Amino acid sequence: MGCLFVFFGSVFPRLTLCMVWIARPARVDAAFDTWIWPLLGVVFLPLTTLLYVVMYQVGGLRGWDWFWLALAAAFDITHAAVGWGARRQVPRYPANA
Repeated sequence: MGCLFVFFGSVFPRLTLCMVWIARPARVDAAFDTWIWPLLGVVFLPLTTLLYVVMYQVGGLRGWDWFWLALAAAFDITHAAVGWGARRQVPRYPANA
């Protein structure tokens, strides 16, 4: 059950951002100049990228919006770090990898 929760937590921002990008490409294009930044965002910082696209459409980023964006980046980095550290708990995991 816990693995399913982690799976949905890691897939939800990526899936949502991809659906927004397919359904409303003008929103993502308005927030970014090129297609490479949203693609890198889907891979590395999905929650941050999704929040950036949503907040950019509401009226741009100003004031406390940067705080929420930094908090989303912290969540993304923490999620990746916990996943990276948890792989050592797998039985028969190579010690030097």
